[in-house]
Amino acid sequence: MVVAAGPHRGAVNAPVDVLVIGAGPAGLSAALVLGRARRDVVVVDSGRPRNAAAASMHGFLSRDGLPPDELLALGRGEVERYGVRLVPGEVTRLCRDGDLITADLADGDRLTARRVLVATGLQDALPALDGTSQRWGRDVLHCPYCHGYEVRDRPVAVLGRGDPSVSVHYAQVVRQWSTDVVLLRHTLDPLPASDHEGLTARGIRVVDGEVVGLVVEDERLVGVRLADGGVVPCAAVFVGAATGTNPHDVLLRDLGARFAPGPVTDLPEADATGRTSVPGVWVAGNVVDPTAQVVVAAGQGYAAGVAINGDLIDDDVAAAVAEHRTRSRQPVA
Repeated sequence: MVVAAGPHRGAVNAPVDVLVIGAGPAGLSAALVLGRARRDVVVVDSGRPRNAAAASMHGFLSRDGLPPDELLALGRGEVERYGVRLVPGEVTRLCRDGDLITADLADGDRLTARRVLVATGLQDALPALDGTSQRWGRDVLHCPYCHGYEVRDRPVAVLGRGDPSVSVHYAQVVRQWSTDVVLLRHTLDPLPASDHEGLTARGIRVVDGEVVGLVVEDERLVGVRLADGGVVPCAAVFVGAATGTNPHDVLLRDLGARFAPGPVTDLPEADATGRTSVPGVWVAGNVVDPTAQVVVAAGQGYAAGVAINGDLIDDDVAAAVAEHRTRSRQPVA
């Protein structure tokens, strides 16, 4: 458990079964599974969720349209019913100590755990356009499956970034929600004729010229401004999640976890349950899968929680067998 403030800050108490780092959908889902499995679980969370700017989340069965902070509040209440302890704070370092893992917190506290789930998420790398940060999650968007329905049948722009083929496909996806879609070529290389044909066939216009900022009137996005001074009218801009994300993975890197190339950045290697190359350490959610929506991240957390409990059971059985053998060798009084 986390040590209380006082003269012995930094001391390590008895290890918990599982430390979960991050109280988003992935972390809380794992904590729920493990709490119900009667494990001793501590969740440490910094309070900076990725989707904090969004007014609502979508695609989560039975919770469609719920504000993200309400979902997390419900989740926190659920896990606490099973004895899971929630600790506000930030884990700054993980290190293996024999069969255990020690976590240092930013405030000087320390705890140890038999297993750790890293569900620290990521930070979206927003395009460097005037006004983007103020409109993020409102009418500057990254996920059409999350927000496309809310801007359906309105003029929508897609900002080209990174791989041209990815941006073209992204524009074709956004076209599912509106017949008025424009692909802003921005910094993209010239598009192949085959891409132009596919865009033209579905009525998606391509606009050349670098985008420098947003045009906002009466607290509404009405267009984007090009470097030559021209304005392209639109009610929303999709910027694409896969072209700008910074996973919070420093804890894993410091532990020496193996990483593999991803679509945009290297991602931690993990099996289907989230088990990493570091013994006793799992991952779930956006830190390992940048495109995972809330419902997917929650599912990954559930799978990790089940796997972690199973791994702990293997240790429990081994310890019980060793104790049984020791007792069996003792002479009868």
